[in-house]
Amino acid sequence: MSDNIDADNDPDNDPDVDAETDPTIGPEQLASSSRIECAAALRELGHAIVGHAVDDEVFDEIAEFVRTRSAVINDAPTRSRPTHDLKRRMFDEAPLDGEGMMHYPDCVVSGPANPMGINIACHRDGDAAVGTITLGAAFEGAPGRAHGGVVAAIFDDVMGFVLSIERTPAFTGRLSVSYLAPTPLETPLEFRAWLRERDGRKLFIEGVASTADGERILEADGLFISIPADHFTES
Repeated sequence: MSDNIDADNDPDNDPDVDAETDPTIGPEQLASSSRIECAAALRELGHAIVGHAVDDEVFDEIAEFVRTRSAVINDAPTRSRPTHDLKRRMFDEAPLDGEGMMHYPDCVVSGPANPMGINIACHRDGDAAVGTITLGAAFEGAPGRAHGGVVAAIFDDVMGFVLSIERTPAFTGRLSVSYLAPTPLETPLEFRAWLRERDGRKLFIEGVASTADGERILEADGLFISIPADHFTES
């Protein structure tokens, strides 16, 4: 493998791509397939390391390789990631019913290009936002159960997609999660959120999470405070 990082196929480093000003550039266009595949492989590695016991020689080999490649990547040009602008564009048009949704490629919850992310898949279902995920070993809290903070992060992200459906940019003001049952690992889960009520700048959003057999294991409610869309572009 060459030590030269070829950025020609990565839109992040394309001088002709200006995500700050070009309205045709969406979040899905700002991470190459190679970047996304690399991030997916690293997430798989993380779950494998946490979930399996192997000889230390394997870990030593992986650590040496990763640090070598990290040094090469860190010598490459710094990326420009206009996340504020990308988030602003989430509210230009509401997603169509059934359409997939993504905040931006590096989002720690729903971004496929984040090697440390959760990588939930989200779509619109009527007036609700739906996220699906099978949580792996790296997200374990109590033995065999997902960490409660990971669950809360997922709810926050899925509720954020309700804001896209409503075409209303807003910040999280409060988020409350009720843990009705243990959140299992290695089990398909569905997170669903919808707007319950709107009062001026306040948006009250509810959410639930269920297993594939329909067992409701989590409930959540959030308060979001709307802001002008151009607030995302302010420093």
